[in-house]
Amino acid sequence: MNIQNDLTVKDLERPLQQFWELSGRKIHLIRKEYDTSKGSPVFTEAGKYTTRGWTEWTQGFQFGSEIIQFDATDEYEFLEMGRKATVQLMAPHITHTGVHDHGFNNVSTYGALRRLHEEGRFDSGEWEKTFYELALKSTGAVQASRWTPTADGEGFIHSFNGPHSLFVDTVRTLRALALSHRLGHVLFGEHDEPISLLGRLIGHARSTANYNIYYGEGRDSYDVRGRTAHEAVFNVTDGRFRCPNSQQGYSPFSTWTRGLAWAMCGYPEQLEFLDTLEDEELEPYGGREAVESMMMKAALATCDFYIGHTSLDGIPYWDTGAPALHELGDYTQSPADPYNEYEPVDSSAAAIGAQGLLRLGHYLKAKGEDEKGSYYWQAGLTVAQTLLAEPYLSTDESHQGLLLHSVYHRPNGWDYVPAGRKIPCGESSMWGDYHFRELALYLSRMVADAPYYTFFTGIENTNKS
Repeated sequence: MNIQNDLTVKDLERPLQQFWELSGRKIHLIRKEYDTSKGSPVFTEAGKYTTRGWTEWTQGFQFGSEIIQFDATDEYEFLEMGRKATVQLMAPHITHTGVHDHGFNNVSTYGALRRLHEEGRFDSGEWEKTFYELALKSTGAVQASRWTPTADGEGFIHSFNGPHSLFVDTVRTLRALALSHRLGHVLFGEHDEPISLLGRLIGHARSTANYNIYYGEGRDSYDVRGRTAHEAVFNVTDGRFRCPNSQQGYSPFSTWTRGLAWAMCGYPEQLEFLDTLEDEELEPYGGREAVESMMMKAALATCDFYIGHTSLDGIPYWDTGAPALHELGDYTQSPADPYNEYEPVDSSAAAIGAQGLLRLGHYLKAKGEDEKGSYYWQAGLTVAQTLLAEPYLSTDESHQGLLLHSVYHRPNGWDYVPAGRKIPCGESSMWGDYHFRELALYLSRMVADAPYYTFFTGIENTNKS
């Protein structure tokens, strides 16, 4: 990856203005043309959003995008769209016991509305704030209840595949547990046993770091530092780790880049969250130094792997072990080609990963590590600059998507291949569009010298003494 060290956030001001204009038009287009009776919009086919019945994990991204649009532009109509849809349609996601996606669906909606309320961005009463906070308390507890204990004394929030399955994705949904904990909530189990949501957040983060992320320490024959496995499989009878696996990547021993990106983004934002807690809260889980070191090790390894295994312009192909990738030669020494004939890129991984690079860089610089922090910060800006222009920014007024060249499930063949092409390209996903907007909001606030954007902004830590 060719990191643009002279790039500044101010250089992105004009591209960001164009971005938000396009984003608003895309939101209106989806509302006008998409048939909601078919379910949540998931990804596009020939520029039109369609659905895919796997899990309902994208509806919060649709309405969350509307709320983000208001956040960035102050256009009240987008707030009302997202606010109304959240109240009317998102309640089932709060109590959905069958998925690991609570931090996606509910923090993107109820969490965003609560944050904007606290920032005084719209008129609402105390009762509305209480409504959002009750939703956030509940969603964190429901997510935490999907718990599988492991033989090492830890455990994990298991994926929708079942209690044996630890997905790397779920690190980014720990936001739900973080907010619930910050609001003073506790999960009660059998015999009224109190279960700490912070404890489960840290336990899951540690299990993911231990079993889904590699550090070049000789774990197996494919132990390359920063590589990630989409899924870690456990024997649920005794809690022992059995093997890596992959649902959406090419293999357990290659790196599905969107899974890599989830870890890149999830760990830095949890490091930011830990800064809001008192040392005493972290003592039962090994203490601040141990918890932060675990998360920092995972964040650095995954971000370094991304930088070293992506194209010159910062856009990754969908899997670093994709079987025809060798046909492109050393793809790290040229810009990504979304229109090649062999393997698709995944721009959604870039949008997610860029935010992780920026947050890690910002965090390190705030800790006094200016040189190291600038390295990741500039890498994040480089990726963002690439995404904010064609061929990734969707400028076609009839295309409902915002971020082009996203990939959903390459092994299952779910992605649309245009006529005359051999691989998927030119399409969008709801998670890609949402995280593109989240990335743009992060940068837009920087451009405007506005308050720093975090998922936990404005929630007083009721657990602090």
